[in-house]
Amino acid sequence: PELSIAQAMRDYKRLGYSDNWINQRLKSIEIRKELTDEWKKHGIEEGPQFAILTDIIYKAWAGKSAKEYKQYKGLKKENLRDNMTNRELVLNMLAEVSTKDISEETDPETFSEHMDVARRGGNVAKTAREQLEKELGHSVISPDNAKSLANTDLPELDFEK
Repeated sequence: PELSIAQAMRDYKRLGYSDNWINQRLKSIEIRKELTDEWKKHGIEEGPQFAILTDIIYKAWAGKSAKEYKQYKGLKKENLRDNMTNRELVLNMLAEVSTKDISEETDPETFSEHMDVARRGGNVAKTAREQLEKELGHSVISPDNAKSLANTDLPELDFEK
């Protein structure tokens, strides 16, 4: 795993991402793995069922399905998470870790129950997003993608304030 992490860091660095963004992205990969492990433990199938639950999470916190989000960012085959700003990554991580935690706590049995858990987890991040947007006075869902982000300094989140 350490070699693949080092390779990912080199690849992202070569593409022009900031160290802070790279660290966030690697953490988001870890959180996503924990969530998909939780889903697998409950018999959720990789592929279509993962995609449905992921769409529910995105729709809940960002107001867009994965397809709509990619279109908004002008993406075709590119990875959506690789094209998120720091804020978007953090909110997506909050949605996914919340979904995992709610799943562990409630132990859903049916796919329908997993869909409800995904919605609830996404809504945790939606609440945070809406509060941040209220404070900032603008949307944090950005049309920026990797190409535009590599040409600018990615926004930094300061958790010390």
